[in-house]
Amino acid sequence: MKALRRILILLTVLALLALGVWWGNNCIETDVFTFASPSLPREFEGFRIAQLSDLHGKQFGEGNAKLVDAVAAQKPDVIALTGDLVDAESSVADVVPLIEGLVELAPVYYVTGNHEWGCGKAQEVMKTLRALGVTCLENEFVRIERGGGHILLAGVHDPNGHADQKTPELLAQELYASEMNPWWLLLAHRNTQFNGRYCRLGANLTLCGHAHGGVWRLPFTDGLIGTDLRPFPTFTSGFYRCTDEGCQRAWVFVSRGLGNSPHWLPRLFNHPQLAVIVLEPN
Repeated sequence: MKALRRILILLTVLALLALGVWWGNNCIETDVFTFASPSLPREFEGFRIAQLSDLHGKQFGEGNAKLVDAVAAQKPDVIALTGDLVDAESSVADVVPLIEGLVELAPVYYVTGNHEWGCGKAQEVMKTLRALGVTCLENEFVRIERGGGHILLAGVHDPNGHADQKTPELLAQELYASEMNPWWLLLAHRNTQFNGRYCRLGANLTLCGHAHGGVWRLPFTDGLIGTDLRPFPTFTSGFYRCTDEGCQRAWVFVSRGLGNSPHWLPRLFNHPQLAVIVLEPN
């Protein structure tokens, strides 16, 4: 009887652990953050940006209905997709219902990630998203107006893109040639490109993904293991100020993302994240 009892206890513990891992990888966590900036046009007070990143074809309910509902509940003014919607193990068709739902909620903007280029699906993704009403920012910027004020929203391809693509530096030059002192946001997939590069472009805030929150997390840590399986990655979740000399005024927000990469590596203490950034003048 004692042996049977121990087996039952062990099986119960294993079942609870399995349930916890499943819940931790399939329950969307919505986190709302405020970014205060003294130069933000007053008309953009309370402007809400819903950021979705690193989906990797994952489904939250049929047609990603649970994810669409979570975004709808936040009443975003714009929706930013910061790359890796699909990968080699998922198809563009997997994300069509999601995009169809999102474009009904707010204007949607997209930049490519490393996986779309790496698996050869970047052009197919952009063609499909454009047909559904998404603005794909291919090393370019657009003007967003609100109540008589405006900001600029720029987006860059992942470095995995075309070898001869326009550089982020040239994009920034074009942006400043169009407007001397703009308030602007930059969408860029890779958090690892912020320090030393994106931080020098002059954006008031950069939104990135790629890090998956460090995949495994513990309280008060910045991630235990990266998507490249290296230990203790940095800049994995939330706001960070640039650490490069001369760029300490630059800020980045890094989403923990929604899917898994690699697919066989589950998240640990790191729920899939819908991030909402609320802009406020300081």
